[in-house]
Amino acid sequence: MRAGPSSGVRRARAVMAAACGTVLMALAGCGGPVGGDGAKNGVPGAPRRTAGPAAGPSRAERPRPAAVPGDDPAALPGVGARLRAAIPADSGQALVVYGEGRDASDATVVLYGLGGDGWRPLGGWPAHNGRNGWTTDHHAGDGRSPVGVFTVTDAGGVLPDPGTRLAYTHGRAYYAPPSSWSPAYQHDFDYVIAIDYNRLRGVPPHDATRPWGGARGGSIWLHLDHGGGTSACIGLSAEAMRFLLRTLDPARDPVVVMGDREDLLA
Repeated sequence: MRAGPSSGVRRARAVMAAACGTVLMALAGCGGPVGGDGAKNGVPGAPRRTAGPAAGPSRAERPRPAAVPGDDPAALPGVGARLRAAIPADSGQALVVYGEGRDASDATVVLYGLGGDGWRPLGGWPAHNGRNGWTTDHHAGDGRSPVGVFTVTDAGGVLPDPGTRLAYTHGRAYYAPPSSWSPAYQHDFDYVIAIDYNRLRGVPPHDATRPWGGARGGSIWLHLDHGGGTSACIGLSAEAMRFLLRTLDPARDPVVVMGDREDLLA
């Protein structure tokens, strides 16, 4: 009779990453019934972490540029002086998440590139943010996405690197959600891009280090959309995530500027 899996194998199979806003909570997905959050360190097997030149998005994945009205065509549209001042001087790419309301989970995401004539849109997509909306004082479990300007340095996922310049971790640190979850959540973590909120830059997204402490939340990612609000992450289509992974360039110091439209303009 064939022996069953060892206890160590069974434990390894039970590990999974649930992203979005607080520390790891088992069997909890981003936007799921309990709320998701973080990924576990120390998963057996070393994940593969790569960084190198990207081929760029394919023609089929290139979205139509999307514009958001603004009073100054050279300024970052829809973003006021307070948050513009927080964008590093060397940043040449800005991914702006325009939340539809302080308590709403619907959003529009636009990637801008900085050129000689100012910020110009490279693509735009519908998205979802925290199920309870936005906050300027995010804490673990509040179901709200943090308002602010955050750098972007690291990515990873269940699926292999699609060709990104960001450091990319692909391996056993990212598990597909268990079959007990709704089908809508099964591919949340196919691709993730870490938003540098309460995390160390230059480490894989699943690293659970919280410089400001666990109460301030963490593991806030861009990841695949499941059709509704998240625990704090930003959900986007697979096409949008592949485009971003192939377009974001660490040499241009990309940032995420995110919040509801009112707070963005403040």
